[in-house]
This record gives sequence, C-alpha cells and structure tokens, in this order.
Amino acid sequence: MSSFSQKQVLGLSQKLSPQQIQMIKLLELPSVLLEQRIKQEIEENPVLEESVREENESGEQRKEISVEEYLREDDTPAYKMRTNNYSKDDRQPTVYISGGRSLQEFLEEQLGYKDLSVRDKAIAKYLIGSLDDDGYLRRDLVSVSDDIAFSIGLDLSPEELERVLRVVQELEPSGVGARNLQECLLLQLRSMEPLGEAQQLAKRILTDYFDDFAKKHYDRLLSRLGVGREEFAEAIEEIRHLSPKPGNLYGEGSDDAAPYVVPDFILDYHEGEFDLRLNSYNVPDLKVNRRYMEMLRNSMAGGTTAEQDKEAVQFVKSKIDSAKWFISAIKQRHDTLLGTMTEIFNYQREYFIDGDPKRLRPMILRDIADRTGLDVSTISRVVNSKYVQTHFGIIPLKSLFSEAMQTDSGEEVSSYEIKQILSDCIAEEDKQHPLTDEALMNILNDKGYHIARRTVAKYREMLKIPVARLRRQI
Repeated sequence: MSSFSQKQVLGLSQKLSPQQIQMIKLLELPSVLLEQRIKQEIEENPVLEESVREENESGEQRKEISVEEYLREDDTPAYKMRTNNYSKDDRQPTVYISGGRSLQEFLEEQLGYKDLSVRDKAIAKYLIGSLDDDGYLRRDLVSVSDDIAFSIGLDLSPEELERVLRVVQELEPSGVGARNLQECLLLQLRSMEPLGEAQQLAKRILTDYFDDFAKKHYDRLLSRLGVGREEFAEAIEEIRHLSPKPGNLYGEGSDDAAPYVVPDFILDYHEGEFDLRLNSYNVPDLKVNRRYMEMLRNSMAGGTTAEQDKEAVQFVKSKIDSAKWFISAIKQRHDTLLGTMTEIFNYQREYFIDGDPKRLRPMILRDIADRTGLDVSTISRVVNSKYVQTHFGIIPLKSLFSEAMQTDSGEEVSSYEIKQILSDCIAEEDKQHPLTDEALMNILNDKGYHIARRTVAKYREMLKIPVARLRRQI
C-alpha cells in the first residue's frame, strides 16, 4: 500500500490537495476511460512509460522493474491483480447496455481528458454537436467552418477544422466523427493498432479496394490482393466485426441504441465456484523510464554544482516523483475497486448464482462502506458508471443497491422486488382500464407489502412508467 492511506485520500475533506483530487477522478473513471487517462499521463510525463513484457530464457514472462530507490519493490504496479487471460490480440466482445447519457454527453466527457486549448475545445464541442445519431459528420468542413464563424465567432480554415476533427475521431466509441463508411471502418481499425496480419489485410482492402469490397467483388479482390482464400476470409471477418454505425452503440436508454461498455469487473461462475477479478484489458503496466533514472544517478553522483545542472536534476526528480505517485495511485484505484466489489459480491452472493432479482438483498451504500472501512462518498464513486460481467449478463453496479421493505411476515425484501412486481402488474393490466397508483398500492398490500401510494408513484416514476391516464389505449 502507498504511503498515504485510503482514508486520507478518499475521505471527505473541505480542502483537497491536487493529488487527492486526481485520486478521486481516477477512482470515478470507468475502464473505457482509464486507458485514455493513462495515455494522457504518459504523453505529459516523459519519465513514465508502458512496461514491456519480455521473455526470459525459460520462456516465462517477466516484468521489468526499474524504479529502484524511488519506487521500492513493494510499490511496483501490481494493479493487474490477477491473471485475466486476455492478451492485446484478444477481441473484447461488444456489449450493449441501456444508458442515461447521450452520445454527445459521453464524447464531451472524454474531451475533458484531452489537453486542448480553449479555442480547440470549443471547436471540438461544436463538431460533436454536429454529429448525427449514427456518429457521422455528414456535412463538409467548409459548411461547418461557416457555421462556427456565425455561431461562436471563430474564423478558422478547413485545415484547422480537420486537425480538431482528428481529436474527436480519437474518442470512444471508435469510428465517431467519420465523414463516410470507409473512414469510419478505418478509424476503428486504427484504434486496434498494432494490427495482426488479418487486420493489416483488412486495412489494405478498406484503403485501396473499398469500392470492390462494398460491391462484394470478392473474386476480383482475391486476384488483386494475391492472397489465399483463407487469409482473405479472415480479413473479411475482421471487417464484419466493425460497426458501420458507431453512434448507435450509445443512446438514450433504448435497447437498439445503447452504449457498449467494457466491464470493470469479471465474475466467472463454474461448477459452484466464483472467480472475481478486475478487467485489466487494454490497461497497460507502467514503469519509470530507466534512462531518466540513470541520468539522475549520474548527476547526483557527479556532485554537479552548476545552477543549470541543479535545475535539470530537480526537474527529472520531480517527474520521477510524479510518475511514482501516478503508478501508486493507479494501484490504489485498483485495490479500492476490487476491495469494494469483493464486499458487494459477498453481500449479494446468492443473487450472483443465477441473477434472480428475488435473491437481491436490500443494500445501501452505507452497508458496503461499513464493510470496507471506506467513506460512503468513496463507495458512490466506485459504483457510479461501473459494470460487472457475470454469466447471466452485464450488470450496472448501481442496480445492485436498493432500499429495504418489510413484508407482513417481517421478512426484509429489496425495493427492486417491489419495482419488479409493479412492472409485471402494469405489463399485464387491461390497457383500456389501466391500474391507478392506488390500485397498484392495494395489489401490493394484498401481497403482503405495506407501501404507501406516494411510494408506488415514486417507484413507477423511477421505472419511467407514465401515470394510468397516459397508459390508456382505445
């Protein structure tokens, strides 16, 4: 564990240090944005870099550790925690799940992690607002440039607009900001780099022979490419896995226009045994660049006294300290996430066997805060925008929390169960005579759930179900 405790960093405080604020922001990030945040830190700090896995003579993988006196062995980045059996060549399955944010909101959130000038950020936001529901920029840049000059008073050339558009095209889901299908598919392939052989061939097809591909002139393509049918088939399969409408993966809660999410946790269940781990897919290991360490040692050993040399040594040392802190913060983030999810799993173990909502125990943030020793606000940050992959589907962590209700028999049940009953009753009602909130209250009371009419209305609104008169059908 790092020198600062979780209580110090994650507890509520009226005056938070810059490092505490950074730690809180790291904790809030879902997996899909963590990788981007790490890449940003690597770009800003030349001392920090990805740790390359090498094979030793026995063929086993080892991870280079080179922080030495600035980062002791017990502080090394162990945030992979446990083997997740993923490699960078594995395909992460696209998972669809309902969400409450629009594509534009999701993209603008990611802009916050980009190092952009005020001007470029304003242009990027305008471009994001110009995307259609599919995630495409359908208008030419000259027209967009004219609109920006009229709307926000910025006079810019199509070349400058193209430069900012490339920033938007780096956001998730990959493929957004494309002007046409060809560019959309190529953007998605670019996000997968380094590419495997089949992906490289797919990129060649899309770049040089897109018209033939679109018209399915496969025999002509085979002749021009000079490759075997098996290689060609693999490349075509790679292209088929790409999304022609990336914007449709993110929408306002509808089943056919919902975001794809990379789960933060993976919970496997096999032959009665559970295996919980963090999903570290695409999250790199980090280390301090050895060259800077040696530079610092040599400078300190030489006893240089020149003011310029002292400033250089101080600069390198500050960057190493910053890198050390960031590595430690990432590890602490993973420790906190895994510890919290472990307690959530322990609390809801029966539910995770088969996903039956009736097995979901009443659980509030305080329950998990007490079990972990963390602050309620910390648990809230861990839970928000995080997902767990189970054998019965992808589950938002927020959906596991619910208030307790008591039945006639004194049994505590989850408010989730009440909502499920309400949902079922409304689904089966006579649409010519829909059930009022009072009628729903009486049904619940008859079933042994003592609940007030205003609470029925609250739960109905949480389920986004309109009042009875608006549900009536002729």
